[in-house]
Formats: sequence, C-alpha cells, structure tokens
Amino acid sequence: MAKVLYTAEAHVAGGRQHGHGRTSDGALEVDLRAPVEMGGEGGGTNPEQLFAVGYAACFESAMAGAARRAHVEAGDAAIDAKVSLMPTGTGGFKLAVELDVTLPSITDETQARDLVRLAHDICPYSNATRGNIDVTLTANGKPVG
Repeated sequence: MAKVLYTAEAHVAGGRQHGHGRTSDGALEVDLRAPVEMGGEGGGTNPEQLFAVGYAACFESAMAGAARRAHVEAGDAAIDAKVSLMPTGTGGFKLAVELDVTLPSITDETQARDLVRLAHDICPYSNATRGNIDVTLTANGKPVG
C-alpha cells in the first residue's frame, strides 16, 4: 500500500444549494450556493469553483516540480483554470477543465509546452482525472497537444 503523505478532511451539510463546508483544521470555511447561471441565488461558492482553485494550485506546484526536473526557472508561473459543468445527455453531469498556463520566464514555445506536459504527468489532480475529464492545456497562449 502506498504511503499517505497527507489527508484533507472536510465536512459539508446542505449540498450545493444552501450548504456550508469547513475543513477539520478550520482553515477553510465556505457557504455553498448554486450559481445564478444555474438558477441559484449565488452569494457563495460552488463545487466547480473549489475544484478550479484546487486544480490550479496543485498544477502550479506540479509546474515547480517539473521546472526543477528540467533545470529551468518557472517561479513566475500562473494558472487560469476553468471548470465547466455539463449534462451527459443521460440524466447525469460531467466536468471539463481548461488550464491556461502562463510562463513569463520561458519564451521558447517548445520548452513551455514540454514543461506543461511534464507538470500534467506529475499533478495529482491530472492523474486523478485522466481518462475521466477532458482537460485542455495551453502554455503561454498556445495549445499543448
């Protein structure tokens, strides 16, 4: 069995419509509300926003690891994440993710794309979603194939 490095714990009651969530250490406490775009009242966060922040933060850390492996400086990396909620057509829902990675210190397009690909291989969110969620990556505004 793999060694557990960390386990996050959270409690949620009320779901996405009128819920409240908090982590066991008290560092995060949020009111959950459906977005206005989905007929909700807004005024809180939602699971898609939390997923976008979590994925972007994790991916940026993976970028730091990828940069160390490649012996390049990428400490100025920034990630813009979009998480889309869509119907499956069979009564369920699915997610799609777009990660737009900006690497100001890396001007070589090939190097930037290679670094984003390596980060995608390292990132736990990428590994958890691979094959389950469509993830679109860009590096400095260029598609990563």
